[in-house]
Amino acid sequence: MSPVLFNPALRARLQIIAGALLFSTGGLAIKAVSFDGWQVSGLRSGFAVIALLIICPLARQDWSWRTLVAGIPYAATFILFSLANKFTTPANTIFLQDTAPIYLLLLAPWLLSERPQRRDIWFMITLAVGMLLFFARIDAPTQLAPDPLLGNILAASAGLTWALTLLSLRWLAMRSAGTGKDTGKDGNRSENTGGKDHPIVAVLIGNLIACLVSAMWAFPIEGAGMQDWLITGYLGVFQIAFAYVLVTSGIRHLTALETSLVLLLEPVLNPIWVWLILAEVPGSLAIAGGSIILIATALRTVQQTRAG
Repeated sequence: MSPVLFNPALRARLQIIAGALLFSTGGLAIKAVSFDGWQVSGLRSGFAVIALLIICPLARQDWSWRTLVAGIPYAATFILFSLANKFTTPANTIFLQDTAPIYLLLLAPWLLSERPQRRDIWFMITLAVGMLLFFARIDAPTQLAPDPLLGNILAASAGLTWALTLLSLRWLAMRSAGTGKDTGKDGNRSENTGGKDHPIVAVLIGNLIACLVSAMWAFPIEGAGMQDWLITGYLGVFQIAFAYVLVTSGIRHLTALETSLVLLLEPVLNPIWVWLILAEVPGSLAIAGGSIILIATALRTVQQTRAG
């Protein structure tokens, strides 16, 4: 086997690409099962908890009140993502969740004392325009998207909880005493100490909370077939657990720019899988809004990296 395959940078790129591909299948898989949103949320998070405990020893140690705090918005994001996908299109769900930088720029000065720059204000306005396009015209209900307005609201709320998740992870890094560097899904580098307050611990805790909360509305489970259980198991084991292990491992060897741009594969591919398999096509305004969000995020990432 060629030695180039053992190159850490190449292996890291392949890990990030694989993680983004797994993330991108979430919308399709959630649409494909007969479980309702609460059942999908609870079951996939339950499978994720079991998988993380088995495949990632790091997730079983160094729990702290800080990782618990970070796990709470993680849990809310997992739940809202599952519910939103059941009411609106996966494209709307993932693009509206990706408006998290709007909330980051609004909350960071208050929570982390990080003041936005002028170019950040323009970026926030651009994302807001993209988000508003999703609500400018609500598509008619369909069998796959029975309540687009409610789904869009839940997805936009997931953007807020994802922003709080990223802020929590940033806070973990700032509280840690290590000198290593990690890059989060938002493209920002932060300190990491290896095992202490590791993001994968927050992922595990978030899934555990999501499983317990969702269980209150998930039962009874009736009429589910083997296909439903297999797909939901895939969501927990691969689309969440294995994907996060790949990403948190790969980000150690790549720049913030490369990591962020590769992870943009998720919102790009998410609606494509649904279109290819289930023939669900997002509305024209949703496509326009999603394109604005993706392009603005990519350009800002490049600009931020060059400036830093």
